[in-house]
Amino acid sequence: MWYHSTRNSVPMVDSAQAVLQGLAPDGGLYVMTKMPAFDVEACLKKDMLGQMEQILAAFLPDVGEMAPLVQAAYTDKFDTDEITPTCQVGDMTVLELFHGPTQAFKDVALSMLPYLMTAAKTKEKQTEDILILTATSGDTGKAALCGFQDVPGMKICVFYPEGGVSPIQRAQMVTQEGKNVKVCGVEGNFDDAQSGVKEIFSRYRDDAFRKKRGMGLSSANSINIGRLVPQIAYYFKAYSDLLQRGKIVMGQEVNFTVPTGNFGDILAGYLAKKMGLPVGKLICASNENCVLTDFLQTGVYDKRREFHKTISPSMDILVSSNLERLLYFATDGDCMQVREWMESLQKNGIYTVSQEIMTRIQEDFDCGCCSETEIKETIGSVFQTYGYTMDTHTAVAWKVAEEYRKRTEDNRPMVVLSTASPFKFPEAVLSALGVEPQGDAFQQMRLLSEKTGLPVPRPLAELEGKLCRHGDCVRKEEMEQFVLQIFSE
Repeated sequence: MWYHSTRNSVPMVDSAQAVLQGLAPDGGLYVMTKMPAFDVEACLKKDMLGQMEQILAAFLPDVGEMAPLVQAAYTDKFDTDEITPTCQVGDMTVLELFHGPTQAFKDVALSMLPYLMTAAKTKEKQTEDILILTATSGDTGKAALCGFQDVPGMKICVFYPEGGVSPIQRAQMVTQEGKNVKVCGVEGNFDDAQSGVKEIFSRYRDDAFRKKRGMGLSSANSINIGRLVPQIAYYFKAYSDLLQRGKIVMGQEVNFTVPTGNFGDILAGYLAKKMGLPVGKLICASNENCVLTDFLQTGVYDKRREFHKTISPSMDILVSSNLERLLYFATDGDCMQVREWMESLQKNGIYTVSQEIMTRIQEDFDCGCCSETEIKETIGSVFQTYGYTMDTHTAVAWKVAEEYRKRTEDNRPMVVLSTASPFKFPEAVLSALGVEPQGDAFQQMRLLSEKTGLPVPRPLAELEGKLCRHGDCVRKEEMEQFVLQIFSE
């Protein structure tokens, strides 16, 4: 399977190299030259791990045999054998993606990525160590740190926006153990951290630097195709669950609403649809940072706007990297056009696509956004009506899904992706449930448990009293020096 940049059709690399490099040398994202042949019905008859194995083998055949890698990545790592269970809440299905070690959807892919990278490294006979360089809006960081902790031949450095993640998310990262991990706050927002990481990649991806420093660079963000592909599997899992329960028949289309920040999670659904999974609409749900909603409605992507810190911080993003891959597919692989748009975004903060391209995109995507007040109202009303507790990001998706149904009268079965445990955002969820948040985040988690009857997830409860091991915070301009220091250690 061959891959090349979204911004240039040459050079091509095999799937193992695409996983190892993370980002293409020109700053673009790796995309496959063609969609792999795929037996959808055979995949739907398998359990989650079997589906994961078949999907990974199709997209990343050069990495190696997938069965042992999948078993090692997921066995005894999640609190349910289903990995990503679904449950019926009213007339919608909730796909729960938060049953892994860090209680967020990133666990599904980031449990797998270290095994993919290690196997790819062996296959490519690469002996130098690799530094995983990652920016996080809250959940990727801990999941990546957990996945790569003490993996031989790997180091990992995570940058997060100081003050831009929840107290629990921050505690998860700064208490992370491991001889090969570094965590650092960045003064600013997620876009500052993400652009800083991309600038480091742009400056230091050349072979001369790798030889001089004795280490390569890669990423654990969804810009890495090895991080994106595993996310396809839970769309298949949700569809097969609906089949098994008799909610649908084979071939019937299902809609998915996805709380979206960097556009990776929903892009995985788009790839599932291109593979032949009967996906209807993919509804992109945004919070008050609604740059994606505006783009999907108008064709104008404009990041020159006020940045809002919200109670759904993992979606507080104004530059959604994976949208670049969608633009590539929507233009039938016009790398030159994609490059022009990305250059305009970098230089001017804005680009506009044609009506023809927007018509293509809108065939598959719909969108909506949700205010802070609506998020809290949704959490409260769903709990009161159905007894189901959701986090702030899931509430965004639920509200947008409801509004989509009212607006379009599209009654196809709806799956809402639930991307994090409500216990990661206890203050906001308590407030939404009419309980006055008291004390620190750990006391708030206990209060939330009392209110809902749900146990505090063990990985979160165990954070209390843990030693802070990573207290660094830098300006965006200092990120490069922080990384260079890692190389010198």
